Amino acid sequence: MIKRHISKLINRTLGDRKVVIIAGPRQAGKTTLLSVLEEYLPKPIIRFNGDEVDTRTRLANPSVNSLTSDLTGAKAVVIDEAQRIENIGLTLKLLTDNLPIKVLASGSSAFELANRINEPLTGRKWEYQLLPISYGEMVAHTSPLEEHQQLTQRLVFGYYPEVVTSAGREIPLLRELAGSYLYKDILTWERINKPERLEKLAQALAFQVGQEVSYTELGQLCGLDNETVERYLLLLERAYIVYRLTTFSRNLRNELKKTRKVYFYDNGLRNALINQFAPLNLRSDVGALWENFLMTERLKYLNNSGQYANRFFWRTHAQQEIDYIEESDGELHAYEFKWNPQGRKKFPKSFLQAYPHAKTDVVTPENVTTFLGL
Repeated sequence: MIKRHISKLINRTLGDRKVVIIAGPRQAGKTTLLSVLEEYLPKPIIRFNGDEVDTRTRLANPSVNSLTSDLTGAKAVVIDEAQRIENIGLTLKLLTDNLPIKVLASGSSAFELANRINEPLTGRKWEYQLLPISYGEMVAHTSPLEEHQQLTQRLVFGYYPEVVTSAGREIPLLRELAGSYLYKDILTWERINKPERLEKLAQALAFQVGQEVSYTELGQLCGLDNETVERYLLLLERAYIVYRLTTFSRNLRNELKKTRKVYFYDNGLRNALINQFAPLNLRSDVGALWENFLMTERLKYLNNSGQYANRFFWRTHAQQEIDYIEESDGELHAYEFKWNPQGRKKFPKSFLQAYPHAKTDVVTPENVTTFLGL
């Protein structure tokens, strides 16, 4: 059992009356995490699974009386795959407002779960994200040395739990996962006229990791207008496939202000979408893989430790750039990512002059543990 660090944050909220919502990608380990958290819940517990027709029927439009009858004697309720239950937000509100029980719910499709719970559960919920396994979680499970030796594998195959625990079967597992993402989650819940263009968009984004993306250019590649590109990109974000990073701009007139980069929540999924599983020494995209890996592992570290930070990249019209800017508690920290420790890069003078109090670091495999909070 690989211990998930987010469980420490969730445990702190199990003693109050608010609903605990755990969202995240499919196959990231939410069902397993729920079973672990059940050990800390008051007993007896009643469990529901949104994949079951009976559960969807019982919880879609319940009354207070029917809930009271169904949950007689229960001290806690656990609902897995909650996004599949119609009106789940209203159901969770009825539960927490009318019954003396603790409720935990998980869902794999953020676009469904978020849309259905936010308004009904205002002020009544704790929300957490369970992302694929992190570098830090694997270090705790094995050792710093062993996980560092696995870096070249992680950059290619990523950190989905089944992939991590199934050495030798990474490629077929990732191919199946990539297909399930695009054709089960998104296409099940959204009306998309030409799903093959959604797949083309995901593939185009995979080839542009670490680069500024243009909706117009993406649209031309995929046969979509700008509005549809933005809509599809939002769906990919809500399904925990990609996330966007915007530019940092405060002082300089020539700083880019409205561009964006797109990263993947998992390197393995990114590589599956473009069917590129060659080892690092045969690849031309090692820099992009390293950048995506570090962006996402830092995101996991912040998420799992309950920290918040504003995240950006920085670039000017003169093509000066910095890979990653993090703003937290009024402090700026600028990072450059280099897979080759010998290829160190100086930070642009214009940035250092404009932001003299910013801290700067170059992150390489030699010091990655510090960057990831270890």
